[in-house]
Amino acid sequence: MLRLRALAVAAVTVCAGAALLPAPAQAAGSVHLYKIYYDSPGPDTRSAKSLNAEYVQIKNSTGRAVSLTGWTLTDASRHTYTFGSYALGAGKTVTVHTGKGTNTAAHRYQGRGAYVWNNDRDTATLRRASGSTADSCSYNSTRTDYTMC
Repeated sequence: MLRLRALAVAAVTVCAGAALLPAPAQAAGSVHLYKIYYDSPGPDTRSAKSLNAEYVQIKNSTGRAVSLTGWTLTDASRHTYTFGSYALGAGKTVTVHTGKGTNTAAHRYQGRGAYVWNNDRDTATLRRASGSTADSCSYNSTRTDYTMC
């Protein structure tokens, strides 16, 4: 009887201890479109400054870096930017500019000489390398120059 009671106490202790162990970490958040600045300030002169003031921001709200290698950013007219070898850090935002420049961790450049995002309405679609849609964001306004997604 004493041995049975000791086994019961041991079993309860093991179960209670297991309940106190942390659960496996779950990735919270997502990689998503954050902001589209579709109407760069001033006249549309196609200058590098004007083209680079047109951009899309993508945010990683997860707790880990996410590889965006092979991911695409596309507008409704199917202008497509494809990420090369690149990882977006946990909690970080990357700005994808329309024009030309030197890629960094925080800024990527499409290398275009013409505007991509319509000044009145368009849809941005972010797709994973597999082709599945990660996010999309639409706007339909000339009252502002940007939209928050």
